[in-house]
Amino acid sequence: MKGDERMKRYILLVMLSMLVFVGCSNDEDAERQVTDHSKNDTTEKEREPIEVEEKERFPLTGIETDEVPTQRFINVMVNNHPRARPQSGLSQADMVFEILSEGQTTRLMAMFHSEQPEVVGPVRSARPYYFNLADDYNALYVYHGAATFIENMLKNGAADHLNGAYYDNDRQLFKRESFRVAPHNSYVIFDAIAETAKEKGYEMETTYEPLTFLSDEEMTGLEGNPANEVTLYYGNESVRYVYQSDTETYHRYNGQSQTVELSDSTPIALDNVFILETYHEIADDVGRREIDFSSGGDALLIQKGVAKEVAWENRDGRIIPVQSGEAVGFVPGKTWINVIPTSTGIERVTVE
Repeated sequence: MKGDERMKRYILLVMLSMLVFVGCSNDEDAERQVTDHSKNDTTEKEREPIEVEEKERFPLTGIETDEVPTQRFINVMVNNHPRARPQSGLSQADMVFEILSEGQTTRLMAMFHSEQPEVVGPVRSARPYYFNLADDYNALYVYHGAATFIENMLKNGAADHLNGAYYDNDRQLFKRESFRVAPHNSYVIFDAIAETAKEKGYEMETTYEPLTFLSDEEMTGLEGNPANEVTLYYGNESVRYVYQSDTETYHRYNGQSQTVELSDSTPIALDNVFILETYHEIADDVGRREIDFSSGGDALLIQKGVAKEVAWENRDGRIIPVQSGEAVGFVPGKTWINVIPTSTGIERVTVE
């Protein structure tokens, strides 16, 4: 009898041991499953692409900004006669178009967006190829005076505009300065432009698609010819750009005279110099011109000490550099666009 009891106890102990073993095995399997899931979760997380938040950029400069820019472009017709130099506000322009007016004197259309100067000027009269460009860029066009037929084109809707002749010396929007003589002494008070434009019924808030800009990686391997000094001519007057290796920008000169701010002699420093040739035609006996901004043609793009032969095209109203059918990126920053006649030609631009 005692032997039977011992046998029963033995069998019970064996069964209990098996149950404990099975329980431990299940626990270990569960732990392994949890660990394996954890590893899988980690692996999945590692495989997920990291989303980089794209920052907003100013459309004409490509410079990053914390908020979506909603202000409209403001394009001011700036006098470039020798008696109008040095000018005010050009160092804060995102982009400047330089084009011949009458004779061999150029006029400047300064495009403002990312920065707002106190005053801009001297402001000069309107030309159709300038206000057509302004309208193509959906900009407000600001000028002082125009021939009757040109003013009628603007009044009939050629471009949203403000004419300083209607605000001459009111000291709210335009003012005449005593240190220069007319027509080289009209200045626009910049912070009054938007409000005056709104009073005329113009929309002053909008958004723009940015131009094409180079990435940091693309800027490290720019191809082309060395360009430490670039010279072009409008008649007998030269325009020169001299490379500053410390800032990787170009300073602009009319002949030997550096282009600076009137108030404090701040140099005009440019990240891109874009020189393009196109057909010019004398349109009347006064010498006004018609200029082709639709057909495209040869161009030079100068950036970071390098000059690249490109073409230019008008795409959706914007004048851009192109190579093999693809838009060529600007270096983020400020751009100066020199438009020269085909008769002068890109081949006559000196690059050293």
